[in-house]
Amino acid sequence: QVQLVESGGGLVQPGGSLRLSCATSGFSFSSYAMSWYRQAPGKERELVAQISSDGGISNYADSVKGRFTISRDNSKNTMYLQMNSLKSEDTAVYYCNARRTIPDRSYWGQGTQVTVSL
Repeated sequence: QVQLVESGGGLVQPGGSLRLSCATSGFSFSSYAMSWYRQAPGKERELVAQISSDGGISNYADSVKGRFTISRDNSKNTMYLQMNSLKSEDTAVYYCNARRTIPDRSYWGQGTQVTVSL
């Protein structure tokens, strides 16, 4: 059974930091590109960051460049998102996604809430 479980969300003040984790099981983690998405109330889900299957390539949305860092540990089947200098506009539910193209597979976690507020 495929599982992606996000954790690490919560309430933080502006300027603070959080580290999200996405623990996975049930599929070959090291064969999948991994991504973090987020969805704020009333907005579409957007891509935050992505990392290649071997961790060698990562990309970020312009809105988080220089503040967020995506990483993965293939020995632990886990992906991370270090979020620094958080802003109120980072408030959203954060989802992890696993994807491969051959064969075409995509899996989602249930999400974790991040709230940036005084």
